[in-house]
Amino acid sequence: MSDKKTVTSRRGMLKGAAVAAGAMSVPMIATAQTTSLRFQSTWPSKDIFHEYAQDFAKKVNDMAGGKLKIEVLPSGSVVPAFQLLEAVAKGTLDGGHGVVAYHYGKNSALALWGSGPAYGMDPNMVLAWHNYGGGKALLEEIYASLNLDVTSFLYGPMPTQPLGWFKKPVAKVADMKGLKFRTVGLAVDVFTEMGTAVNPLPGGEIVPALDRGLIDAAEFNNASSDRLLGFPDVVKNCMLQSFHQSGEQFEILFNKTKLNALPAELKSIVDYAVQAASADMSWKAIQRNSQDYIELKKQGVKFYKTPDAILRAQLEAWDKTIAKKAGENAIFKKVLDSQKAFAQRAGQWQNDYMVDFKMAYNHYFGKGAKKS
Repeated sequence: MSDKKTVTSRRGMLKGAAVAAGAMSVPMIATAQTTSLRFQSTWPSKDIFHEYAQDFAKKVNDMAGGKLKIEVLPSGSVVPAFQLLEAVAKGTLDGGHGVVAYHYGKNSALALWGSGPAYGMDPNMVLAWHNYGGGKALLEEIYASLNLDVTSFLYGPMPTQPLGWFKKPVAKVADMKGLKFRTVGLAVDVFTEMGTAVNPLPGGEIVPALDRGLIDAAEFNNASSDRLLGFPDVVKNCMLQSFHQSGEQFEILFNKTKLNALPAELKSIVDYAVQAASADMSWKAIQRNSQDYIELKKQGVKFYKTPDAILRAQLEAWDKTIAKKAGENAIFKKVLDSQKAFAQRAGQWQNDYMVDFKMAYNHYFGKGAKKS
């Protein structure tokens, strides 16, 4: 055999071996299967809250690398906003995004994750209580007692919510009496105690009701949501500061059976995505709410600080409300006792340690500030 034939023969053998090896390797390449989950939020598609829900889903989807994909539909796509919990529990939806206070009708204790002054805790402290002070186990106990096949993740400390939007600003406690007012959760009981006629409408129905005169005043949540929902188009007075929902947070719900069916790796991704989304949401809220606060002023909205007399009346109404509910519902008292013990310790620490940031703000931007 000549050298030329030998080289050609060897090349052919190598080529054949490579083809054969390639053919053998094809079946060994595993194709990752995607688990798709369908979520619904309790928010209109244009609301920043729905955007928060999508932000969480994107974090999960990005980290899962194609193994898990969450799609988030806006409120009403599958079920009405207030039927989200049942839909997730039954598996009609794989999960959802909302607030615990919306489930108030199932057990009044659920409203304690959002309604009321929370013994002086701010929203982030309420989340600290939930995750490290016993709140999570109590929430699981309540859902189990209701035979709901759900897993709940709380996240996203909300900024303090305004007292609300009023056709006429209120200056004293007596001004609240007789008002047709929208709120949800235990705030329904608080404002009822203060003499208002409460209508717990879902978010998307509030502005049309104000516009048609079905209600006189309403609260929803924050500058960005309120602006997008159209409040400044129908009402020009907003009262800032309130104790009715001063420590609320969001809830991400999963159908427990479907979540438990995920491999450990994906369940860890969900857990850490919740924590990442919580931080990201709180930062985004500061950015967007402060911008929209300015835009609302440009739209002619007048802002008023809620008078201290009304704030004190809220606290007194809250005390009466929780005393009544605790007497009717053992788990309600159990949640209150847990919050109170945590708040007394953590609140003292925070109040003693935290400096008065308003002093520094006024130093640089207040009336007597030096101009540089």
